[in-house]
Amino acid sequence: MPYHHAGPTGLGQIAQQAAQVIYQHRLISTRQLHELITPHHTRAEYLRRQLHTLRKAGLAERVGRRVSGQTELLWWLTEKGANSVESVGLLPPRPYRMSPEAALGPLQEHTLATVETGVAFVDWARRLGHECGPLDWTPETAHYYRDDARPGEELSLVPDAVLSYVHTDTQAKQRTLLTFFIEVDRTQMTIARLAQKLHSYAAYHSYTPQPAGRANTHKATSRTPAWRHRYPAFPRLLMVLTGASEARLARRIADLRSLAASDPTLTASGIRAGITTLSQLRNRGPFEPIFTPILGPADPTDAWLRTDSGGGR
Repeated sequence: MPYHHAGPTGLGQIAQQAAQVIYQHRLISTRQLHELITPHHTRAEYLRRQLHTLRKAGLAERVGRRVSGQTELLWWLTEKGANSVESVGLLPPRPYRMSPEAALGPLQEHTLATVETGVAFVDWARRLGHECGPLDWTPETAHYYRDDARPGEELSLVPDAVLSYVHTDTQAKQRTLLTFFIEVDRTQMTIARLAQKLHSYAAYHSYTPQPAGRANTHKATSRTPAWRHRYPAFPRLLMVLTGASEARLARRIADLRSLAASDPTLTASGIRAGITTLSQLRNRGPFEPIFTPILGPADPTDAWLRTDSGGGR
């Protein structure tokens, strides 16, 4: 999707773009920035110079990431850099600030895997003539809800990312805005906890806020679900697995489907959810049959996650 690229003043356009992308995604590698911002350049040398310009200006910092014995640089914005991006007002302000300790911390690989998922969507959108840009997904946006299984608690569903994508069908001359909840699993979480997160999506889907002071009664069913205040349709849920062999990930998919089938809240929710691997997403793209539905028959499908009743979108 097209964006204005105004950013911290006194910098070139690429440096300004880089500052916005780093701000949005918090921690990102040079390679990922290259694929998002300067894919038309064969090499990333010009981008690297712009990143070092940001660093010299005190707007960005870096740490090293060890991959296959080589050092890959990871970038984040300093307090000065984040304030500079926020002052322009083009991006929603985010209270989170990265630090050297957090950049080197245990969530480093998870953050980068989430970015890599977004990079895959951007890459395939370019190839297919669709629209999805470097700022078209937002990490860790809270969605508040209540769950009848946990009465009295204020709960928060926080997807790894919410991603917007414009699918263009040139033959039908139709453009469709798709919104996805993205969950990235690096096999660090137990399968039971992963299943509980799936349950949270079903609970959020059914959550209907009550007027202040009114007890929870059957009248709630006639009111508007909370998600309708944010989305025209409930986003499709895409789970992306990485961090293990394809064989182990396939077993994990089967185990998760088994647990999901035993959750009555989830099976009754009607949400559309699919699961794939990051390597499949990168190599084949989201509109090939790479997703296994989490509920129902395990027939591979694409990111539309169409229902059995036909080509419903």
